[in-house]
Amino acid sequence: MTIRATKFTPKVLLSAPRRSSGVPNTDGSRILYSVSTYSFADHSRKTEIRVLDVSTQTSGLITDASGASEPNWLGDDHVLVLVPGDAGTTKLVAGNVDNFENSSYEAGVIESGASNLKLVSLGDSKFAVAVTAEANPKGELHNPSTAPKSLSSGKLYKSLFVRHWDQYVTKNRNSIWLGTISKSTSESNSHARYKLSPLVNALAGTGLESPIPPFGGSDHFDISPKGLIFAAKDPELNPATHTKVNVYLVEVPDFDKLTDSKPKKVEVFGFEGASTSTVLSPDGKQAAFLSMRKDGYEADKNQLFVIPDVRRPSWVIHAYASEDGKGSWPLSPGGISWSADSKTLYLLAEEKGRVCLFQATADAKALPELIMTGGAISDIRPLATGDVFVSSNSLIDNSTYYLTNRSRNHTVLSSNSRDGAMFGLSHKQIRETSWPGAAPGTQVHAWVVVPSTFNAEEKYPLAYLIHGGPQGSWLDSWSTRWNPVVFAEQGYVVVCPNPTGSTGYGQDFTDAIQDQWGGLPYRDIAKGFDWIEEKISFVDTSRAVALGASYGGYMMNWVQGQELGRKFKALVTHDGVFSMAGQMGSEELYFPFHEFKGSLWTNRESWLKWDPSRFTENWATPHLIVHSELDYRLTISEGLAAFNTLQVKGIESQFLTFPDENHWVLKPENSLLWHTVVLDWINEHVGLPSYSSTSKSEDIKSDALVEGVQGLSL
Repeated sequence: MTIRATKFTPKVLLSAPRRSSGVPNTDGSRILYSVSTYSFADHSRKTEIRVLDVSTQTSGLITDASGASEPNWLGDDHVLVLVPGDAGTTKLVAGNVDNFENSSYEAGVIESGASNLKLVSLGDSKFAVAVTAEANPKGELHNPSTAPKSLSSGKLYKSLFVRHWDQYVTKNRNSIWLGTISKSTSESNSHARYKLSPLVNALAGTGLESPIPPFGGSDHFDISPKGLIFAAKDPELNPATHTKVNVYLVEVPDFDKLTDSKPKKVEVFGFEGASTSTVLSPDGKQAAFLSMRKDGYEADKNQLFVIPDVRRPSWVIHAYASEDGKGSWPLSPGGISWSADSKTLYLLAEEKGRVCLFQATADAKALPELIMTGGAISDIRPLATGDVFVSSNSLIDNSTYYLTNRSRNHTVLSSNSRDGAMFGLSHKQIRETSWPGAAPGTQVHAWVVVPSTFNAEEKYPLAYLIHGGPQGSWLDSWSTRWNPVVFAEQGYVVVCPNPTGSTGYGQDFTDAIQDQWGGLPYRDIAKGFDWIEEKISFVDTSRAVALGASYGGYMMNWVQGQELGRKFKALVTHDGVFSMAGQMGSEELYFPFHEFKGSLWTNRESWLKWDPSRFTENWATPHLIVHSELDYRLTISEGLAAFNTLQVKGIESQFLTFPDENHWVLKPENSLLWHTVVLDWINEHVGLPSYSSTSKSEDIKSDALVEGVQGLSL
């Protein structure tokens, strides 16, 4: 860590070193990782690849080459790193882990931007290699820097799916490229260097795309010494109205002699939804993946499937199957890993606001057993020793590495922030509560975060944070976008509820939000406000603010028109829904079609029932609207319409926009401005000092323009 903070502010959050998941060597004694740090003084980001020696707790530099990423082990003594090259290329740079700077060399060049590097040992200093990179319609590597440029900027579309997330859809597609990297046999052993073979597009001519944009990555494919498994959207269905994702297997008898082996589709009858986490066992004989039943529902329950023999892809075991099709294991796993001996499956799954680790036998005859909980586990790496290396984070610590075993013994190997101490944070700030939900028999779980200077005899204003999704949840996890602790350190008690629709509390609780957007979740949140007012003595609900993004932004607009809206001093909507009809401008139309049980014209009543714009006559609470131009999921017209309504009605309001951001605000300078505007807005309305006035004035510099006539009343 390069900073020590006495107060955790947005600038500390955004300047703090961000450490990747760890990549352990064979026995977990050394850990590769990348760490990036942003300097607001220099307005630049620095990235390093480092190696941690677990026994001495010392960290050494591998490389600080600009853009270096994805370190992988070549055995236990060499490292392979991806580094951006000239003209949009990607270099594979190899070197000795103990002397990388002086021993590194270029093992190969990929003539495009490449990522998601995977290596599998083939023996004799040879490794199978897989990377992902864009392919043009001919199946060749696509490099935007060298591709011919059109003289016109026009784009003509003749079917759905014009835009996705923050880009216009083109004819180029993600693809998986296979090859080998091995030591040259023409040199003596003392001077032998690794060399990359020519790469082959494993998806050429198939019409398939993997990983699936915008968020698919290494979880959508895997390799073994004898094959490839991957997930791809069903090519017969339009991705704007369908979520169906198929799983495919490709036999690779010899990575040195890659042939035109065609992918074989794995049939899973009765499961027509999305599939993910496709993994091959280390011995290459078995495979596993997750799949959903319902097409068009991206938050359906993930269920586990195992292929006992990849040579027989038609033999698929539905693990924990039940007669009702919902599965006998109540949780929805989000990731799978095989043990090194190919006998055990490790599953990551949300449960009650945490991401936990479970283990199960490969035959999946017994339900998974919990072996680790607490915080949010982001990645696991099973070791040859039988232990599991775990990368995790929490509300107060942005990166912790653990070693755990099947006896549930957990050893902390490294904490990036000394368990929050480097930020001035502690576990004492994190609490939990729950209250009876709106639906009979339900409980709404919530995280409660208090300031580091908390005194139970004092009263604190309330910051009520509503999550997005809506099928999502507030977790005991770190975030640089919506970090509850940042709000707490301004002097709030922060309550983060997981109302109806949230994940990790059973699939029925998640599913219950369908056609209930402003119904059950709103009532859960309203009941929560009453619960806080009655049960939490150190909260002053007369000085309350509420904030939310995406579905949380929808809820802010909905609350503004309801009785609950009058109980808040100020509201903040980030990229939220103003008008339900406006959702026809979104890219993934299957989402509103599922949520409101049909299209706008087949079930107009449901679309209009939960439309925030229906209640604009009630809007009265001061309201900040944030909406960025590259948000193609919820278009900027939604934010402008809300702001225009507030202005015309003469309600105190502000509008913040970023032309270069999507559904999220990711660039550090933009994020600092976001935090400054949001905190200044809510602090002003509850009587706390503004964030900008308490920060060093020379540090809060921005090129933001304040447009329009100040104080204009309409």
